[in-house]
Amino acid sequence: MPPAILFCRSNPVAPDPRVEKEARALARAGYRVHILGWDRSGELNPHSWIEQVKVTRLPIRAGFGRGLGNLPQVLAWQLGLASWLIQHQREYDLIHACDFDTVLPAVFAKWLYGKQVVYDIFDFYADHLRATPSWAKEIIRKIDLAIINRVDAVLLVDDARRKQIAGSAPHRLAVIYNSPEDSAQELAESKDTLAGDGKTDGKPGKLGLVYVGLIQVERGLLELLDVMQRHPEWTLDLAGYGGDEKIIIGRCLDCPNVRWHGRVPYEQTLRMSQQADILIATYDPAIVNHRYASPNKIFEAMMLSKPIIVAENTNMDQIVRQADCGYIIEYGNVRQLEDAIAFYADEPQMQHQHGLNARRAYEQQYSWEKMRLRLLELYQQLASAAGEN
Repeated sequence: MPPAILFCRSNPVAPDPRVEKEARALARAGYRVHILGWDRSGELNPHSWIEQVKVTRLPIRAGFGRGLGNLPQVLAWQLGLASWLIQHQREYDLIHACDFDTVLPAVFAKWLYGKQVVYDIFDFYADHLRATPSWAKEIIRKIDLAIINRVDAVLLVDDARRKQIAGSAPHRLAVIYNSPEDSAQELAESKDTLAGDGKTDGKPGKLGLVYVGLIQVERGLLELLDVMQRHPEWTLDLAGYGGDEKIIIGRCLDCPNVRWHGRVPYEQTLRMSQQADILIATYDPAIVNHRYASPNKIFEAMMLSKPIIVAENTNMDQIVRQADCGYIIEYGNVRQLEDAIAFYADEPQMQHQHGLNARRAYEQQYSWEKMRLRLLELYQQLASAAGEN
């Protein structure tokens, strides 16, 4: 019987593109896969399916971005996850722990039951926290590095993130970029469109932009809304969830050319991006994790042949510069952001060329097919190691 893999994630996986495509890849390769997530709202369906992969959600209410104010809920999640792992310990052979807030119970199950653990580091946790004291971050950092030395394998989302885990010595390490599965042709042929979609069909001066992701002011969203307010000829489709939703939604009310979609399925994320002219990913480099960022959005842009605007000193600028597939601005500089958007509005041939360059980079270096093979190779190594013990 093939090994049973349990993905653990501290969100409801509704959606979570990385978790979903990794789980699908392993399930299609013959592994038995189950996803266990955290429903902070307590209102989502406790069970659903992604193809043949079951998703179970533990309803433990909590907010976002409250630092130590969220500690009781985080501890409740840790205890809830640990309890589930104990009660269901016969149902999984290997734990795929996503980020620090799932790996401690996973290591506990490794120690108690001999389970293998893959630690998938989406964001290095100590550098990800927004409202947590520096002394607490330093404790978390030391614990995290110690855990990396004790799990069976570590996954990183970008080669640049090796610097973040300097001082650790993982037994096995692989880099799996946040590349989407290639659905460009299917999306291009689809007749599904958004109500009042932002596609401008190359009309001079017109432009449709899309941002879907975590709703935080550190993603340059306030600056983007400032620009949109001054340019009614441009449109923006905005979607996602996060700690600053109220602030952003309030600002959207002042911008009739901005459409707020809230939380959307990943398929709709891709449809929105396909219908856009350019994508946006301007992260604040003052946040350490942003300086190592290589999020879904940049690779979605590549897959879809779309230019992307990014902030300098965020690692994304290096990817964009190497591929010549977008425009790099200083974070927080509204004038530069406005100039970047205007560049694509006024130079449709450069919009087209940067899109072609983006697609070339996806095919040659970042495609999900290449990432999928890396993931399967790592799991084959783990299966061989388990067979030898």
